[in-house]
Amino acid sequence: MYLGIDLGTSEVKALVIDERGETVAAHSAPLTIQRPHPHWSEQDPQAWWEATNYLIDALREKCAEHWGAIKAIGLSGQMHGAVLLDESDSVIRPAILWNDTRCYTECQELEAMAPQLHQIAGNLAMPGFTAPKLLWVRKHEPQHFARIATVLLPKDYLRLQMTGRKISDMSDSAGTLWLDVAKRDWSDLLLDKCQLSRGQMPLLVEGCEVSATLSVEIAERWGLSPSVCVAGGGGDNAVSAIGVGAVETGDAFISLGTSGVLFVVNDQYRPAPEAAVHAFCHVLPQRWHQMSVMLSAASCLQWLCRIVGVTEVELLQEVEQLTEEEKAGAPLFLPYLSGERTPHNDPDAKGMFHGMTHSTRRATLGYAVLEGVSFGLADGLRVLSDSGTHIEQCSLVGGGARSPYWAQLLADTLQLSIVTHKGGETGGALGAARLASLAMDKPLREVCKKPEVYRVYQPDSSRQAVLESRYQRFRALYQNDLNLRQ
Repeated sequence: MYLGIDLGTSEVKALVIDERGETVAAHSAPLTIQRPHPHWSEQDPQAWWEATNYLIDALREKCAEHWGAIKAIGLSGQMHGAVLLDESDSVIRPAILWNDTRCYTECQELEAMAPQLHQIAGNLAMPGFTAPKLLWVRKHEPQHFARIATVLLPKDYLRLQMTGRKISDMSDSAGTLWLDVAKRDWSDLLLDKCQLSRGQMPLLVEGCEVSATLSVEIAERWGLSPSVCVAGGGGDNAVSAIGVGAVETGDAFISLGTSGVLFVVNDQYRPAPEAAVHAFCHVLPQRWHQMSVMLSAASCLQWLCRIVGVTEVELLQEVEQLTEEEKAGAPLFLPYLSGERTPHNDPDAKGMFHGMTHSTRRATLGYAVLEGVSFGLADGLRVLSDSGTHIEQCSLVGGGARSPYWAQLLADTLQLSIVTHKGGETGGALGAARLASLAMDKPLREVCKKPEVYRVYQPDSSRQAVLESRYQRFRALYQNDLNLRQ
């Protein structure tokens, strides 16, 4: 059997599959985010490790006598987080997460000091990326910067605890702004701009290769053999791509989780930084991918539900009862609760409802949120298309994939065929388990089959005109707000 561990922002998931790729057991454990100041988002790496050990115990109980059949482990993780370790591998400060936007000024400084950045790293300097976070630490916490012996990404901190080895993969490392994405190697030039060196970086392997084996201590603690291999793993979206079988050029999916991602596979390196499109390595050799990323997606719906005191299921039921006239007259919603990446690269962008009246009720606010997130993804599709990338169909994964209503709205908004899969909510953990099996030399075509289709949503042409009109007003609303802030 093969174990996949997916270190997310809101939870850690773990999943076990057998030789046929069938899920044997799955479990999850919640995580919390600390926001001690505006724009800050942090977590304690020790909490990740404690959650992982809890999951191992839970899965070990579920798998019973079959637990010892696990041959390899794969890792998936939230990208861009900065885990800073000293010479004794102790954590220096809480990890700065991907949705932390404190380092906007440092992004501008990095762009100015490294004019080769776009060519080498393939991406704009954005506050979510790792490199500007380190510039911020150097400037504001010099006592911490001086102690840094190693910088790790979140999932690679778990690997260190599991194996004692400091290793990362190409896909996750591409999100640091220190990787030469075309060459799939650290860039000494970009590291030097941040006063760091290759010696402070982990070794690199492909995501589907063996990175290390479990340490004797952890193997004994987990009830596994020390010969159990740990695959390179990858950033959460690239690993989710493995989970939905997105491995060939043109394969695409949308992830509706805390953030929103539109992901498409490329067989060559195709950067488009001018549109804030991400160009990263895939977890497979000689493959890359592009992504548009919005920082708040399904989390916008959770935010609204907390405010109005209703569950997501209840609110979605109310939204489904709205008439076409009520939807056409609903407020517009900008989903920028944490700033935005693609296409705006604007950490100061704010969320808003526009166009409320006395007749506005929570159902129309709920619809506005679903539509606003869909429009944010439409922004991403637009700039991907402008870069020359063509998409005909998208799989839908993440928590938002559980809503048939939202899936149909995405099909109508994007004018794309949207496909949901059975078990789609475990995309990252499933992908990690699949990488574990690939690391044991199982064939790619056999391992990375697309999961069984649950439902296909085709665009409803009768809604196209109304949605296009509202989308153009959505775009103008952001531009008007930007003009007021400048």
